[in-house]
Amino acid sequence: MLDVRRLRLLRELAHLGTIAAVAEALSFSPSAVSQQLSVLEREAGVPLLERTGRRVALTPAGQNLVRHAEAVLERLEQAGAELAHARQGLGGPLRIGTYPSAARAIIPAALAALGREHPGLEPMVTEVDPAVVSAALRAGELDVALVHEYDFVPRDEEPGLATEALFTEPMYLAAPAAGTIADHHHSPWIMAPPGTLCHTMTLRACQAAGFTPRIRHQIDDFATVLALAAGGQGVALVPYLGSAAPPPGVVLTRMPMSRRTHTAFRSGAAAHPAVAAFTSALRSAVPPALQGLSDQGST
Repeated sequence: MLDVRRLRLLRELAHLGTIAAVAEALSFSPSAVSQQLSVLEREAGVPLLERTGRRVALTPAGQNLVRHAEAVLERLEQAGAELAHARQGLGGPLRIGTYPSAARAIIPAALAALGREHPGLEPMVTEVDPAVVSAALRAGELDVALVHEYDFVPRDEEPGLATEALFTEPMYLAAPAAGTIADHHHSPWIMAPPGTLCHTMTLRACQAAGFTPRIRHQIDDFATVLALAAGGQGVALVPYLGSAAPPPGVVLTRMPMSRRTHTAFRSGAAAHPAVAAFTSALRSAVPPALQGLSDQGST
């Protein structure tokens, strides 16, 4: 009999690529992951991994088993959702991941609405970099998360996860005067740190305008970005949720590009009553200015 916990390790290895990454994502030691995968191979009766030095790749049998594991884990999520429906009332922890601007502008009102409808739930919010949300959801560290994508940085499909569209927000150029991105090919730029979606978005938007931006500051907080722009330290691209109350000296010009936010959860968990309740609360908390907003000028 194949062990579901070991199947989960194999699935994570297929997604993350290395035993060290699997160990970090699931809070195991690398040796423990290796040992459990060796046991899974004995259970399967065929080689699942090919080891070349420090690298590990899945064999064709291992890849087939991962596909079955995805289906098994999705059915287990569905079973958990059905059991939750059978209970009287919602209760217990609900682990929520979010990005900072949504944590400030959306989450408080959503939690208030959730508390009124389901006082037995215990929401637990964590700010999470979108780059690690998928692993955190699959590992069970999060139950649901808010994730975003930009026109210039679309999200890749993630096996084992599902998403639902929540809202779309416009992007603005924060500068001393109204203008276009191309107008600032010689200006210093304020960008998020490398490796973030915001950094990649600004870089690609500038490249699409025909230049590579000259980066002066790397800041991962839109309020600070606007303060620096007001002080003449550079220009920046900011989304609607990050553009509230701009200081004097900053003009926000709407750009023909958008940021889109989705809720993300494990495949099979869409019908879980706690996930559905939180998603409903989120929709009620979306600012009126964003409700029904459609993309304008998607790239």
